Amino acid sequence: MSERFQHPEQWQQFVAWFRHASPYIHAHRGKTFVVSFEGSALDSASFQRLIHDIALLHSIGIRLVLVHGARLQIERNLQERGVPMQYAEGMRITDLAALQQVKAACGQMVSDITAALSMGLSDSPHNHSPLKLISGNFISARPLGVRDGVDFQYTGEVRRVDHQAISQQLDNGFVVLISPLGYSPTGEVFNLSVEDVATSVAISLKAHKWVSLSETPISYHHNGYLTAQEAAQLLQENQDPACFRQLRNIVRACQNGVERVHIIERSIDGGILLELFSREGVGTMISKDPFENLRHATINDVRGIIDLITPLEEQGILVKRSREKLETEINQFVIQERDSAIVGCAALYPYPDEKLGELACLAVHQHYKGGQRGDALLGFVEHTALQMGLEKLFVLTTRTAHWFLERGFVHADIDALPMAKRQLYNYNRQSKVFIKPLQTE
Repeated sequence: MSERFQHPEQWQQFVAWFRHASPYIHAHRGKTFVVSFEGSALDSASFQRLIHDIALLHSIGIRLVLVHGARLQIERNLQERGVPMQYAEGMRITDLAALQQVKAACGQMVSDITAALSMGLSDSPHNHSPLKLISGNFISARPLGVRDGVDFQYTGEVRRVDHQAISQQLDNGFVVLISPLGYSPTGEVFNLSVEDVATSVAISLKAHKWVSLSETPISYHHNGYLTAQEAAQLLQENQDPACFRQLRNIVRACQNGVERVHIIERSIDGGILLELFSREGVGTMISKDPFENLRHATINDVRGIIDLITPLEEQGILVKRSREKLETEINQFVIQERDSAIVGCAALYPYPDEKLGELACLAVHQHYKGGQRGDALLGFVEHTALQMGLEKLFVLTTRTAHWFLERGFVHADIDALPMAKRQLYNYNRQSKVFIKPLQTE
């Protein structure tokens, strides 16, 4: 055997990952992503790996806008020169002396990031071919002014983003780099927060994604997913200033056209790739629209349903269905999608004369069990059955009796089935029958 094939499981893992990632590669191509990170990322030993991953994103056709922070570098400059650091409400008070160090730190960071991205990165699509990077005065700003008696001086907020100029550079194949500095029509320079800049840029570009690389582990949901509406509810409950500001910007972004915001711990090696090219991800995703949804199936869903139920059919948990049968009965099915992939399904076969409905082919992908998806599918089917005027649901099962018993089904005899179903009953399979009365809404 060739030395290359002595570890077939590694090749199988690679093939499985590549197949899993390929829909995302296709979906992300041509989309605009805003990626923001703090200045401490530049001081990290892993920064070159992050640059490598950014180069990879660019190589597959993602339009990238990078927004960098500079807090660490600014504080270092201030300490070295003995300039006092002043904060209020978690924001820097930028006097004239501090502003000079802000500009110096941002200038140095632009130079360093440009140098890193200009390298021909080995083991990457840009080996011996540097990325084209551009920066400029894309941000207009205004002063924060005096708030609660505190004059923030040269600390400002975004007034306008020159999205047309940014889009033109993206169209020309450049990666756009933006610093947390803004300029006023009168020639003043203002120190801005990286979150404000990233949010405003993402909104103005109608970005498909804003990816925020966080220095601290922040998770707003154990499943790693929130809708914008849920994030808005958390915003009213959260008292931590840092979390409040982050949530406020996330909600603002989603409510103003940004489809998804991803928060990823920067310390996770390859975190940006794991989050963007796997269904599970490693961060927290906040979506403008529901990431998971239930709907009635269409003929285009047949392939996904087959992929979902085939392993269960092979184990004898579900009755085997041919593709032709599925295509004929597709209108009886409902599916649960997660990021456009089918992770659950169920079918409802009505017997209107007896006011009964059969719940069949209830299945949830093995990787997504435990998230109450089965309950959601059952609830959807029950609601549909009620709309049809049905009064009871029945199910035939060989392996999952307790699951149905826990959800209000009771054991019944075969005689309780509709006559048409009784005639098709498979006595070799010996499925148990369970029935549940439907609660009127």
